[in-house]
Amino acid sequence: MATEHGDDRDLGRSLKLLWGDRTRPPRGRPPGLTLDRIVAAAVEVADDLALAEGLEALSMRRVATHLGVGTMSLYRYVPGKSELLDLMLDRVIEGPADQEPERCADEGHGWRQILAADARGHYRLCLDHPWYPFVDQSRPLLGPNSLRGLDRLLGRMRRFGSDDRTLMMLIGVQYDYVNGVARSHINELRAVARTGVTNEEFWAEQGPTLERALSSGDFPVMASLDEKTFDFSHEQLFEFGLDRLHDGFASLLDTPAR
Repeated sequence: MATEHGDDRDLGRSLKLLWGDRTRPPRGRPPGLTLDRIVAAAVEVADDLALAEGLEALSMRRVATHLGVGTMSLYRYVPGKSELLDLMLDRVIEGPADQEPERCADEGHGWRQILAADARGHYRLCLDHPWYPFVDQSRPLLGPNSLRGLDRLLGRMRRFGSDDRTLMMLIGVQYDYVNGVARSHINELRAVARTGVTNEEFWAEQGPTLERALSSGDFPVMASLDEKTFDFSHEQLFEFGLDRLHDGFASLLDTPAR
């Protein structure tokens, strides 16, 4: 379930923090603590908490403890957790996640390669920061990194014959697909971290009950399935779904370049 943060945030303050100078402390504040340091620490804390406790466990107090400062000192830089999440989202987007699509474009690759590279980068981002796909982004604030990445992707995709509105919807559909598969994978990892029971142990415990059910004759189709039916990884499922998604996009994008 996504963690809500948009409804109670200070929208104007969030925008100023996203687009302002985050490296210099406000006037009169100790130079040892900056907004950039706070955001970096919050990402580290969220990464550590994501699987065992979830994003709900992230708090201003835990970030302050990680930094070795008093909790109230953080509020001099950021109003609260909701605004901090906006900054964290934009922070983790920067870097390698948007470099692969650029190489594809430079090498003259087609739209499938460009979108696939973007999807894989997004998927890696979700797994590297397992809290990321659980933040409610129904009303996202586009910070510099978010806007830069979208600007680059749209620029690379424009030459394949679709109008801007269609491209934006295609990118949105792909984004939701990647987030959904990532959440499913991370939920499984969270279950292991929470219970200490591996997936192999979980299914092994159900084995005798399932065998009795399938041998009853009440589930003939399930009983007749090939033994390798469920033998696929999350990565294989991700790639299979991505290919099928792009097969659907082909009717709109496999047209002569403008």
